[in-house]
Amino acid sequence: MGDHYFSEAPSSVDKPRRIRIPVAGREVEVTTNAGVFSPDRLDVGTRVLLTHTPAPPSGGDFLDLGCGWGPISFDLAGTSPHARVWAVDVNERALDLVRSNAAELGLDNINAVRPEDVPADVRFRTIRSNPPIRVGKAVLHDLMDGWIPRLDERSDAYLVVKRDLGSDSLQRWLDASLAHDFSVHRHATAKGFRVIKVRHHGAPRTEPLAID
Repeated sequence: MGDHYFSEAPSSVDKPRRIRIPVAGREVEVTTNAGVFSPDRLDVGTRVLLTHTPAPPSGGDFLDLGCGWGPISFDLAGTSPHARVWAVDVNERALDLVRSNAAELGLDNINAVRPEDVPADVRFRTIRSNPPIRVGKAVLHDLMDGWIPRLDERSDAYLVVKRDLGSDSLQRWLDASLAHDFSVHRHATAKGFRVIKVRHHGAPRTEPLAID
């Protein structure tokens, strides 16, 4: 069986390549490699997420869950240079690519780490993710259970999932599983993908203002 992009130590022969991607409003060149997710180009789902989400907060701790070779992390770090971006993945080759590309781009506010290396007391001002749907529903739900509750109050997570790979069922599951001070809704739809927004409300829960 070949490597999956969620393999911890890909056995694929190195095949580095240079591609161009948008980062914080400009085009840059980065290096990708075999054995990681979408090494040939910025995948459609990630492009949809970057295009259909608001700018992140100006500072705080951010999470890119399942970062791959790092396009979401690079955009977050470039847009919010005073934030600390946690680029989290189990694929060691992907994490090495995040580190080397971040250094080349001058993005010194990215920590590319395995999940267990994120301190347990860190709370996130935003979470952005193109989650690894193909790990299976049970593993995916464990990921959501472990990370989404770590959103800070009055903060948002944005998840991009292809419609025919279960975006609507994931949205329903999140809505049913999260605590009462979270809300879940569809934020955007584009190119066969849904962007799901999860809001952690404050205490008392924040609600939209009624406009007369």
